[in-house]
Amino acid sequence: MLLTEDEVQARIDQLAESLAPRVSQGSWTGVVVLLGATPFAADLLRALARRGIDVGFDAIWLQSYADARESSGRMQVHADVVRPVDGCNILLIDDVFDSGKTIAFARTHFMQKGAKEVLTCVFARKPDAATEGLDAWAWDAPPRYLVGYGMDDAGTMRGLPFVGAIRTSR
Repeated sequence: MLLTEDEVQARIDQLAESLAPRVSQGSWTGVVVLLGATPFAADLLRALARRGIDVGFDAIWLQSYADARESSGRMQVHADVVRPVDGCNILLIDDVFDSGKTIAFARTHFMQKGAKEVLTCVFARKPDAATEGLDAWAWDAPPRYLVGYGMDDAGTMRGLPFVGAIRTSR
């Protein structure tokens, strides 16, 4: 175990506090990158709501890992957002920032669809990841394979309420 459930919630609360001044101005739509970031997105939007900030909600389903422990390097869009993004402010929410390819792909995707601004945030930032393309994160994660709190290993362990790490060999 790397972070307990209480520690996860404390990190999200701190992130919401830091994001609040930015997303309290204008209208924002939170777009969760499915599947892994779903618990994080729900908790982050609730933390913002406790601060009186109502952020809309939508989702995009992107995949580059499938059931592997390393990215294929090829992004697949399984489902796009439902609401139009033209002229909108997007708070893009993902679980882990490692290579930065998912965030970069999604940001470009929404800007090409006419988004006014795309603000990116993730739950965990890996230590070797550049911060370019990332606006905010809740936790600096160790260089381990993370599971729990939405993050999985071939579809398992997503429902754990804490963040853990596993060995990378199967």
